[in-house]
Amino acid sequence: MCYNGDALPPVDPIEGGASGSNLVLASVDGNRFAAFAATSAESKGPGVVILPDVRGLHHFYEELALRLAEHGYDAVAIDYFGRTAGVGKRDDEFAYKEHVPRTTLKGVTADTAAAVDHLRGSDPARPIFTLGFCFGGSNSWHQAAAGHGLAGAIGFYGNPLRPPMGPMEAVSDFECPILALMGGDDPGIPNEVVEGFRQAMDNAGVENEVVVYSDAPHSFFDRQQERFSRESADAWSRVLEFIGLHNQST
Repeated sequence: MCYNGDALPPVDPIEGGASGSNLVLASVDGNRFAAFAATSAESKGPGVVILPDVRGLHHFYEELALRLAEHGYDAVAIDYFGRTAGVGKRDDEFAYKEHVPRTTLKGVTADTAAAVDHLRGSDPARPIFTLGFCFGGSNSWHQAAAGHGLAGAIGFYGNPLRPPMGPMEAVSDFECPILALMGGDDPGIPNEVVEGFRQAMDNAGVENEVVVYSDAPHSFFDRQQERFSRESADAWSRVLEFIGLHNQST
């Protein structure tokens, strides 16, 4: 897993910049799942769907949603396991290893669509981004090929070759720019795989930015990992710049 129950995004809160609320969303296949919505006090327009790591919806991602909203971007963080574990948030005791293999790309895509629809509300042209971590990173890139009309898809240390089908295989169908933020000291995702992903996107004419932090491990974006505070600050800056640059729906 990426983050334990004590992890926090390495981004300082802005007091009064956002409010949060728990949601239950429903996808087109009837699945009901937990989500957390953060609403900006001064919205800049675009919204963000947050795709967590393998543990699903937990505190780290609620806090991340609030940090995005404090910077002007309404956000919804979703849980993956409504179909197999019911509506609920996931604590440290959640047996995610039993449930992750039972997720499907079709299901994640349907749930993402429900979050996109929630963020768009009465504005179907609202620019929406996906932002994911690890399992959610690869899922985020997959959403670029899912017909949501995204403005961009961002992934932290997602595996481009995650079985049974990695987003590398969907590159030719990507419909929006991609941002990939990777740890260079991540044995689970070798640098040659990251470079292969970059090259595949270049070959397909997909606008992309792939950043590799040479000494950073998997899950470096965590307030507890002070050693990587510089990398985390740079990554956060790139996320905000990417959203600001690509804030038009496709």
